[in-house]
Parts: sequence; C-alpha cells; structure tokens
Amino acid sequence: MPPRWALFVAMAALALGVVGHGGPSPASEEPPAADFEQQLDPHYFVFAHTEFDGARESALEPERRAVRAAKGDTFMAMLVKADVPRTEAHEAIVALRKVYNPRNLMPGQAIEFSFMPDRSESGPARFLGLSFEPSAERTINVARTWNNGFKAQVIKKKLTLRLVRSAGSMDTSLYVDATRAAVPAPVVAELIRAYSFDVDFQRDIQRGDAFDVIYEQYQDKNGRSARTGNMVYAALNLSGVTLQVYRYRLAGGVVGYFNEKGESVRKALMRTPVDGARLSSRYGRRRHPILGYTRMHRGVDFAAPRGTPVMAAGSGVIARAGWNGSYGRYIKIRHNGTYATAYGHLNRYARNIKAGKRVRQGQIIGYVGSTGRSTGPHLHYEVHRKNRQINPMRLRLPTGKRLTGKRLARFMKYRAAIDQERASLPADSKVASSR
Repeated sequence: MPPRWALFVAMAALALGVVGHGGPSPASEEPPAADFEQQLDPHYFVFAHTEFDGARESALEPERRAVRAAKGDTFMAMLVKADVPRTEAHEAIVALRKVYNPRNLMPGQAIEFSFMPDRSESGPARFLGLSFEPSAERTINVARTWNNGFKAQVIKKKLTLRLVRSAGSMDTSLYVDATRAAVPAPVVAELIRAYSFDVDFQRDIQRGDAFDVIYEQYQDKNGRSARTGNMVYAALNLSGVTLQVYRYRLAGGVVGYFNEKGESVRKALMRTPVDGARLSSRYGRRRHPILGYTRMHRGVDFAAPRGTPVMAAGSGVIARAGWNGSYGRYIKIRHNGTYATAYGHLNRYARNIKAGKRVRQGQIIGYVGSTGRSTGPHLHYEVHRKNRQINPMRLRLPTGKRLTGKRLARFMKYRAAIDQERASLPADSKVASSR
C-alpha cells in the first residue's frame, strides 16, 4: 500500500491535470465525503508536490499575501490586483456570497490571499483561496476545491463570557468620563439611557460624583475582547446619593432596569432624549439670538454635534414628521391622550420615520442639525400636556412597573447574586479627569 503522502500527491496531481487522461474531474462528480476539508484542493492543506520523473522530490510552500482594503476597494478589484484571473476571482466571490455579503467589505479589513507557486518557476502562481476575519467572532475561508471550483466556510470562534467592572469619578460629564475610563461606547449609551428618566445630566452631575458599572464582555481563547454584551448593573453617586439599577429579565422575555426596590426606572417620558448633550437654553423668557427681542422659549435646547442621534422620549405614534417653519425639520410624537413631545432643527430623519408610524421609547428618530431658524447645531425639545407646552425639566412622572409577590422575591434573589458578584469583582477603577 503506498504511503499516505503519495496518496495526497496523486490527488493533487489529478486536481492540477498533471497525470491522468481526463483532466480535472467534472463538476458534477462529488468527492467521497461532502465536508469542507475533503472538497478542497489537497494543496490547500498539504502544500507538497513531487517530481514524477523519480529524480528528486521538492516541497512547495504556499505564498501568502496579506493586504488591507482601501477606501472604495471591492473583492474583485483586490483579487485582480493580486493577479488572480477574472474568471477565478468571479467564482471565488460567488462562493463567498453564500456566507458573506461582499458589499460589507470595510476599509482597513485585512485579507490574506494564498497562492501555490508554479513548480517550473516559469508560470504564474495558482490561486488557492482567501481568508479574513469580518468580526472577532468568526473567520471566513474561501478555498479551491478538488474539482477546481471554490467553496466558502465560516469558522465560528468559541468565546468566553466574563463580567467586567469599571468605576470612576466624574469631572466633565457621565458620557465623557465613562468613555475616558474605557467603558465601551455601547455600554455608555445603555448607562445614559437607563438613567435618563431620573437624572438631568446637565444639572444633577457635579465634579467628584462617581459611577460604577458592570457589563458583559466576550473574550476569545487568547483573552482578547471580541465584543461587548449588556450592562448588568450600574450605580451613580450624585452629591452623596446612590442610584442603583439592575438589568432584569421578566417572564416572557421582557427586559428592563429596576432599582434596588424592584421598581422599574422606565417612566412615561425621558427628560433628555439625546446622549452627551449640553443644555444650552432653558424653558422661559429669553432674548432670541436671531430675532433680537425677548420672547417666550417654550422648550429646552440641547447643544450637540451635528448628526448626534435623537431618541423618542417615550413610546407613541408620530403625529407629524416634516418641515415646520422656524423649527426646520420637525417631529411630533403623540404618547397618549395627555402627553406629546416635539423635536426641532433636525438635520435628517431616521429611516421609516413618518406620520402614523409607531415608535418605542429610546428608538432613534432623527439626528441633531441646525435647520430652520437656528444659530448652530442643537435639538429643540418640547413636552406638550393637553396641547400646551410645559417645562420638560420640571416634569415629574410616576415610577413605572413595580414588581410584587413572587416576581419581587425572584428579583431580590437575583439582586443579591449580583451584589455578591460585584463585591468579588475588582473594579478597573480609573479616575477620568480632563486636568
């Protein structure tokens, strides 16, 4: 019986058309097994070749070319630039489409092309395939098969979930200081959203206040962060008063944040529907910056960079979405028979935002701009009660859902487990300071 390496060489020779009489096998013929490895060109794994004149044996190593996608690059352009024949490049992309949309290629994406050098050193290298990691969780391989086609495979990486605790003091704002303390952006956004019902981020936060947050982090086998999960717990210490929230899943899969008493922190309306903004103009009489005379300002303005997402302050139905005179691009949401909210000077609307559309609390509805009668990018925010504008900063609404009975008992047991976990987690404590 011939040695194992000889069988691999014979298979490689048949795939390349070096021996045999019929050339490459017809595409309709299937290999003995259908798993990914057995459909590939043996060179993709063995990378060995033998001279058949019996005079000598030589090993050929594959050539690997690592490249990064530039702005405007496509897989076809990159393959052609790497001297892959267009027909083979097209076949490889067709195979890739079964597991990945080539249009999702982002600038900076690292891709590795594999080639087998010509054994005579006089011809072009043979394209074997490509490999890249579109995310930290998966690798995509496209490889030449035994019948000279191409097949794509997704390799999912095993990730380990761990809890991470970060704490810090505040010197500038919750958004800025939590970001400086290396809290991931999605967790910072979730942190702000959870407290937006009770905290005025412009006035309630003082220098020296503190935050403490626990969130999920998925790591690969090397301990590197692959992605961030949910915020599990948070606490804000504001002027000596600690406000705690716990992420808790109710029966039926509904998830919310609850305080230590089992009361939902979600209220009918959010006080600040834009993250990381600065309160630039309050409700009341003021001298208008454009008109030049004193008039009533029946809302509040939040200064923020153009394009900052604006969220629906509460669940409801869009009553109006369109141009509204001095308000510029404008949205009004009807929440119930009593309350409505309005958003002015938007740069643009989010997708599918139109009159009659139902939105949920916290959903992005538009983006900060300076349309209409405006001196710079900001959100003009109004709260209407029975069709009359009121001061959003003085709005006091009752606490949302309260857990009772067995549901409260289960929550308290869960809360105790989180508190115990928090006590055992070392805080990746970082004092965020702009000084």
